[in-house]
Parts: sequence; structure tokens; C-alpha cells
Amino acid sequence: MNEMVYIAAAFLGGLGLGTLFFGGLWLTIRKSVSSRTPALWILFSFFFRVGIILTGFYFIASGSWQRLVIALTGFIVARFMVLQITKRIEDKQIQIKEGGHI
Repeated sequence: MNEMVYIAAAFLGGLGLGTLFFGGLWLTIRKSVSSRTPALWILFSFFFRVGIILTGFYFIASGSWQRLVIALTGFIVARFMVLQITKRIEDKQIQIKEGGHI
């Protein structure tokens, strides 16, 4: 029973880390397109996001490869979730620009 709690926490932690990573990537790309220094945005964002992710995986795993695999699974699931959410946001913004209704 106790191990199931750790597995669920590892999955949710990976889901949170993935949302942070891929959501941050999306925001970075959106910001860098209109920035005067896009290379700095992309470079600093990359190191910031990777630093947080590696630290998060280190603490989530706590020496257990099983928890690390579960956290990585949550991370990958978050990628697809962020992809769907950002696609909907982009579609709504395109409709607004075209003068359509939401």
C-alpha cells in the first residue's frame, strides 16, 4: 500500500515536471519570436528548465529506478497534454484574429 503512494507521487511529480518543462518551452518560443535577443531567451530558458527537471527527477527517484521510470512516464504524458492544450490555445487565437467566434 505504501509503495503505491510513492508510485502515484512519482507519476504526479513527473507530470508536474513535464508540464513545467514543455509549458516553459512553449512560452519561451512565443516570447523569443518577438524578442530582440531570441538566442538569450532560448539559452537561459533551456538551462533553467533542464536544471529544474534534473533536480526534480533526482529527488523523485530517491535512488529507486522504478520511481524514476514512473516519473519519466508522467513526464512523457505531460508532453502530450501540453501539446493538446497549446494547440487549442493557438486555434482560438487564430479564430480571434480571423474575426470568427470562439
